[in-house]
Amino acid sequence: MNISVLTLFPEWILQGVNISVVGRAIQNELLTVSAINIRDFSYDKHKRVDDYPYGGGAGMVMQAAPIYRAYQTLMDKIQSTKSKVKMIYCTPQGDPFDQKMAEKYSKEEELIFLCGHYEGIDERVLEMIEMDWVSIGDYVLTGGELPALVMIDSIARLIPGVLHNQDSANQESFQGSLLEYPHYTRPQSFQGKTVPDVLLSGHHEKIENWRREQSVLRTFERRKRLLDQADLSEKEKEQIAQWESEKGL
Repeated sequence: MNISVLTLFPEWILQGVNISVVGRAIQNELLTVSAINIRDFSYDKHKRVDDYPYGGGAGMVMQAAPIYRAYQTLMDKIQSTKSKVKMIYCTPQGDPFDQKMAEKYSKEEELIFLCGHYEGIDERVLEMIEMDWVSIGDYVLTGGELPALVMIDSIARLIPGVLHNQDSANQESFQGSLLEYPHYTRPQSFQGKTVPDVLLSGHHEKIENWRREQSVLRTFERRKRLLDQADLSEKEKEQIAQWESEKGL
């Protein structure tokens, strides 16, 4: 997979992706990440890319032309490879990013992220370029770079070969719309707290059943709405009904 990020701060992106799991994926040539500086496509002698908003108001707005030129230059390069392209605009106005979205994007050949700044981007360029509007949460950040990095990390780990143990990606939180079960490692006892006996039993079926039950319970206690999307057995639905009854829900 090739990922390109249109940004005013390419160093922010490159510093963020060249460490940990994503960094290893890049080193192993399973993934490429490039950062395109939108300022390089400004015709202003000072490389200015923003201006005052029409109609007045606080702050500045990113201009359409530099973004569009950066996009067109990148697309000309990509189209020479005949690869399919998906573009993502990082914005709080977008659809909430989730695990299913990460899985979908991990199957793309080429991803382009557009990172806004200031008060936003001139609406005309957003209308001219086909893209998905995606949000990582209902809050305001300085720009789109952190959301892009969050999504790149989530997407990259789903690319085959990126994780040493692919089961890790298949069993993590939000797979199947359930939160992940609790984890334990040595020592067996820590300040009076011990590892659950079932994990020491060596009985794999019992361990898997315990982990599944804990995932359902943890989701019920912490993110109950996720259960509406989960694939639950009749026994699990009965257990949830019992928990709700005990809590007076």
